[in-house]
Amino acid sequence: MKLGYHLGYWSSGPPEGALEAVTTAEQLGFDSVWTAEGYGSDALTPLAWWGSATSRVTLGTNIIQMSARTPTATAMAAMTLDHLSGGRFVLGLGASGPQVVEGWYGRPYPRPLARTREYVDIVRQVVAREAPVVHDGRQYQLPLQGGTGLGKPLKSTVHPLRPHIPIHLAAEGPKNVALSAEICDGWLPLFFSPRSDAFYRAALDEGFAARGRRPEGFEVAASVPVIVHDDVERAASMIKPSLALYIGGMGAKDVNFHHDVFARMGYADVADTVQDLYLAGRKEEATAAIPTSLVEDTSLIGPPAKIRDELQAWEETVVTTLLVRGDAAMLRRVADVLG
Repeated sequence: MKLGYHLGYWSSGPPEGALEAVTTAEQLGFDSVWTAEGYGSDALTPLAWWGSATSRVTLGTNIIQMSARTPTATAMAAMTLDHLSGGRFVLGLGASGPQVVEGWYGRPYPRPLARTREYVDIVRQVVAREAPVVHDGRQYQLPLQGGTGLGKPLKSTVHPLRPHIPIHLAAEGPKNVALSAEICDGWLPLFFSPRSDAFYRAALDEGFAARGRRPEGFEVAASVPVIVHDDVERAASMIKPSLALYIGGMGAKDVNFHHDVFARMGYADVADTVQDLYLAGRKEEATAAIPTSLVEDTSLIGPPAKIRDELQAWEETVVTTLLVRGDAAMLRRVADVLG
């Protein structure tokens, strides 16, 4: 199983020591480095800035939010970064949720699966550069219908370094996971657990069947917190506030895809309690309501021997890469334990 380093998105400002962590990840033999975006920092600029100090690792977005850019703008950025990195770029996309899509980007959220399918098709056309781009969909039209009538199909002036840039899809629900297997080169799970492997394996198989084959080299790069610490409870306490935020606050009461992941995992009552407390402004109580067992199901925490023992269950899943976070010192500890 490969290791990747996930910088994530910024909180109030740039993460301290990010450049050192990125270069350390490459020196330690990590396979990839990833960035993200929410509604603050973007994913592309930090990846290019810090990624320029590397020469080997894959550079990926986990994720670019589709509503933030038109498909052609995303394809332009992908081709640009692929050239600048010498063919090391992976485009990770995600639909996000209605609160961000409609509240921040001012774009309609309905029909995210159909929108994703059209988006990926346009990006593929741009990067392949086989003909001027034409798309007549419900979500996107190229050229635009109903405008001035002067628009015409265009082909990128830039020739791609690679005519096929890998596209990975961030997905949590079964239909979206299946879509990643049908039209993309990889899947980016956020809250994966070995106990859910059969569920996701079935969703991926459904997508491969619709595609007609399982593409060679299909990647599943899962974001997995790894905390090497002699005290399991202390390690879990470092992760619980983030889980409370996602389960309780990253989405509306009835539309929170992260909440649904844990409900399917068998933590429906816990997820409901955490959400109720978080939305009521009782964030500390929401954090305290998360059992350590939930953290252990989706993370690798504790002493080295415990982590190595639990890693075997992860190695038997569909996951091909573990994406970990932390500063340079933490990456060295993780590499020592998992390497």
